[in-house]
Amino acid sequence: MSVFYDLNDPHFWVFIALLVFGFVLWRVRAPAMITKALDAAGAKVQAQLDEAARLHAEAEALLAQVKARHAETERASAEMLKAAQADADRMRAEAAEKLEDDIKRRADLATRKIAIAEAQAASEVKAAAADLAAQAAEAVLAARLAAATTDPLVDAGLAGLGKRFAA
Repeated sequence: MSVFYDLNDPHFWVFIALLVFGFVLWRVRAPAMITKALDAAGAKVQAQLDEAARLHAEAEALLAQVKARHAETERASAEMLKAAQADADRMRAEAAEKLEDDIKRRADLATRKIAIAEAQAASEVKAAAADLAAQAAEAVLAARLAAATTDPLVDAGLAGLGKRFAA
């Protein structure tokens, strides 16, 4: 006897229960509900994928903006560095020029001071030589006159002559 005709066989009753269960599912439209649930889940997943794609596009756009800002910042910093280097070179040249002018001015000032000191020393030497010459002349004249007769007018003139050279 076959399993499908024997009412005492448990397999037969499992088969009958399976057929009844399938008929009930078909009758309550379970395949449509399952399809509907799967379609809803698929739509939800598709919406999540679309959102992820949109977020990915936004992230790429933001990354492009950040890269553009970074490039602009790098360019600006390079320009600032170049300008700072040019300013430093210009300041260095100005400082060297000022230093050269200052050295030249100080050398001129020292030369003038030396010239003034030389002139002052020369005038002091000339004055000392004139005093010495006057004293020597006075001494020579005094010796000549001492040997000769002394004249009070000549003595007074010689005394006045010594005072004139001293002043």
